[in-house]
Amino acid sequence: MLKENFNDLISFLMVARERSFTKAAAKLGVSQSALSHSIRGLEERLELRLLTRTTRSVAPTEAGERLANSLGPRFAEIESELDALSEMRARPAGNIRVTAGEHAVDSVLWPVLKTFLADYPDINVEITVDNTLTDIVAERFDAGIRLGEQVAKDMIAVRIGPEMSMAVVGSPAYLAKYGVPATPAELQNHRCINMRLPTMGGLYAWEFEQGGRELKVRVDGQLTFNSLRQRIDAAVMGFGLAYVPEDAVKEEISSGGLIHVLETWCDPFPGYYLYYPSRRQHTTAFSLLVEALRYQR
Repeated sequence: MLKENFNDLISFLMVARERSFTKAAAKLGVSQSALSHSIRGLEERLELRLLTRTTRSVAPTEAGERLANSLGPRFAEIESELDALSEMRARPAGNIRVTAGEHAVDSVLWPVLKTFLADYPDINVEITVDNTLTDIVAERFDAGIRLGEQVAKDMIAVRIGPEMSMAVVGSPAYLAKYGVPATPAELQNHRCINMRLPTMGGLYAWEFEQGGRELKVRVDGQLTFNSLRQRIDAAVMGFGLAYVPEDAVKEEISSGGLIHVLETWCDPFPGYYLYYPSRRQHTTAFSLLVEALRYQR
């Protein structure tokens, strides 16, 4: 019976995780009808309803939730052991899944991967650009990259970048027309380019610090984005002031396309860390990537 159910259990876990037959079928590389047939056969053999289906959603039943919680970690362990067999190969090999925010990918991950992947052609890396605080265990990522202050305490964290500073920037034309703010409080009198938070959906309050004094300012403006590049472009075009990582606009500042204001209020803070669960067994491929990313002062 185990042999008969094995593939069907994998199918069930994917549907339970994705809460969607469409998404699960795409990830498994099968048709929706084949996936539905697989789940239906599993339920008939177990004589239990595992999923509640409506026209808009799919969710595990109580029995399905119990099965998913029990089997999920076990299948993850099996997958990890199979990956570990690649250690026996002459060259490091394997698949690594990493989730990271947009700026982290551009500033610390991709620059390292360009050389790393050339040195280890049998190592495959999948990068999911996601600005939310993804649960890397639940979503089956090997690691995540976030700012140090955002990493959960039960994770192993490896510093992979220098300290960071934010910058309030505006175009010369905008500042000539509306003036230069002398304090963060004056931002409330300016047109500012807002950022929509990916988690709760609210607008990000700009954070400042000077001499140990912390201050948050909520700003208004004509534009709101949830991406970095568009906020920078909008600032260059004179639509308002933007609050962005300083290193992301160094070229624009150097060329004069943007001017950095309120510099004394933008103290540095801990940069990016790679984090991963302490209890998971890691392959040589993963260990090599960690060492390649580790920040050298």
